[in-house]
Amino acid sequence: MSFVIPALNEVSRLPVLLRQLRRDFADCELIVVDGGSSDGSVAAAMGLADCILLGEPGRALQMNLGAACAKGDWLAFLHADTQPDFDEATLRAALDDQLRWGFCHISLQGHSRGLPMVSAFMNQRSRLTNVATGDQLLFVQRELFREVEGFRRIPLMEDVDICKRLRSRGAGGLLNLQVLSSGRRWDERGLWATIMRMWVLRLAYWLGVSPRRLWAHYYGKHAVPGSGGS
Repeated sequence: MSFVIPALNEVSRLPVLLRQLRRDFADCELIVVDGGSSDGSVAAAMGLADCILLGEPGRALQMNLGAACAKGDWLAFLHADTQPDFDEATLRAALDDQLRWGFCHISLQGHSRGLPMVSAFMNQRSRLTNVATGDQLLFVQRELFREVEGFRRIPLMEDVDICKRLRSRGAGGLLNLQVLSSGRRWDERGLWATIMRMWVLRLAYWLGVSPRRLWAHYYGKHAVPGSGGS
């Protein structure tokens, strides 16, 4: 299995994550794909990751680059602010012969009291739709990833888009595994304001608004696509 970790200015999180992965997933390949960090993220990953790639900013582009270089039969796309709450043996037991892709339950970690509620809602939505957010650690067999031609070159909603294409290919979905993910969006921008913003973005995407326009709305019209945090 190969972990593909897109990163942009995550110097404080990458070393902690990579050390945990090296400890709990000793036989797995660790690939960091940096999108132009200015905070020393690349230097922080050296000696901890098996492979460090420098690519264009944009999570979809970074993950596709990492997948193209990966050696594992399974690809695990992991955000730098998310940590698996399980080990390699547990993971391999969950990925049985019937599955070709899957993702995890999420537990948001932060200061906002409503984060357990948000986590529960995200998990229930994922269970019903078989569509995950990028924070939920997406697992895909490498051959299946190639069949669906990877992530589309869009600056936002790349996670929703690929899950819908994977869903049409058969067995997969929510696994009985949990990841711990940063709730910094909700802490920094306000719980209810962030919930409403995410709902508006998903509704607009469903109605056909382009991901590039959604990106500009979410991060500001002068933002570089791919430059936002998780």
